[in-house]
Amino acid sequence: MKISFHGAAQEVTGSCNLIEFKNKKILIDCGMFQGGEFNEEKNHEPFYFDPKELSTVIVTHAHLDHVGRLPLLIKFGYTGYIHATPATIDLAELILEDALHVMQYNSVKTGSPVLFTESDVAGVMAQFKPIDYYKEYEPSPGCKFKFHDAGHIFGAAFVELDIDGKKIVFSGDIGNVEVPILRETDNLPADVDLVVCESTYGDRVHESTEEREIIIKEEVERALKAGGVLMIPAFSLERTQELLYHLNDLIDRQHKLPRIPIFLDSPLAIKATEVYRKYPQYYDQDARKLYLKDDDLFQFPGLEMTMSRDESMKINRTTGSKIVIAGSGMMNGGRIVHHALRYLSEKENTLLIVGYQAYGTLGRDILEGKSPVKVLNERVKVKCNVRAIGALSAHGDREKMLDWLSSGGTMPKKVILNHGEPMASEALQKRLKSELNVDVLVAKREKEFEV
Repeated sequence: MKISFHGAAQEVTGSCNLIEFKNKKILIDCGMFQGGEFNEEKNHEPFYFDPKELSTVIVTHAHLDHVGRLPLLIKFGYTGYIHATPATIDLAELILEDALHVMQYNSVKTGSPVLFTESDVAGVMAQFKPIDYYKEYEPSPGCKFKFHDAGHIFGAAFVELDIDGKKIVFSGDIGNVEVPILRETDNLPADVDLVVCESTYGDRVHESTEEREIIIKEEVERALKAGGVLMIPAFSLERTQELLYHLNDLIDRQHKLPRIPIFLDSPLAIKATEVYRKYPQYYDQDARKLYLKDDDLFQFPGLEMTMSRDESMKINRTTGSKIVIAGSGMMNGGRIVHHALRYLSEKENTLLIVGYQAYGTLGRDILEGKSPVKVLNERVKVKCNVRAIGALSAHGDREKMLDWLSSGGTMPKKVILNHGEPMASEALQKRLKSELNVDVLVAKREKEFEV
């Protein structure tokens, strides 16, 4: 059996993992590369494999860097099932439609190429097959798999596969600890031969869970005191819903913050929030209790959801302190760039970074202290406060990954680290070797590993 990596190898985006055994080929995720441009040049390179030869496709979760090139599989001849949890399927449809819309808009504006079409997205949706957590499924003789809750975003899973007597786990992305709404990450199964494990934050430790609401409260209070705007570039899946949950708790349940104009300026996030409402069976215990009391987790006084462009433009006419939550999370597109153009240069404002910023994105440049930066083809000086919080990350940190990899009762025989920049992957590799005495390798793009 061979495993090869065709993205997210010594980088964080473009997850795409190929398993080959006997005459079968199984693909785990097929994501888009993300960087300075929304539609990276690497997304247009031909696949290393022939999509027509794939036996089955399994998707861990709906983030663009895990589903964004699924339409290309259809475009180039894949006719089999694409397996995912029901919530992942619903969210993936929103993500793919939004990605297509952004590419079409950019194409008209700048002439950049469009990666796929409406019919390709429709083909993906037609070929999705929902598989719920913990249901064993056999897509082909000699291969069985089941999904376990990854605690990363709504519907996210890590995949346990039994192939010809070998037990292999693909982590997808593993979530942070004690995240609101989501259930905790399931333990790793016992007696695993190989774990392909993400390493996004393999070199750092997030703030504690107790600090999440404290930091949010402090940042809102800081913005109120300065009379400025608090901008939060947030990923439409999970980060946004978590922020709404915390703000609802601080404002409406605990009354620790005054009511302040809050704008959710992201059509994708607004639509994704409806998917969260559709599957309350995936909520954690606390969120489920609130749901059973008819507490709307995502709506509270002062919050306005701006779906249309006209509604978005009205935000600028709201004077005084306000909070603007908008995508994209890495500031490489979406409505957040319009707010950045307007507010980055004013010292009373704050930009709060709450998620991973890939190399080459506007968010990464600002986080690294660059100024001026290029926003919508204009050079803008960054004079606002720039803050970052790791406790709101949807990814587990180094300690969470160490805990998860040792949670199965027996250590996995081998670990291959993917989905991480070299420094992060190598740091986690050293810790795993020294503390857990595990055989650990770091994935390299298009290199084959024997299992």
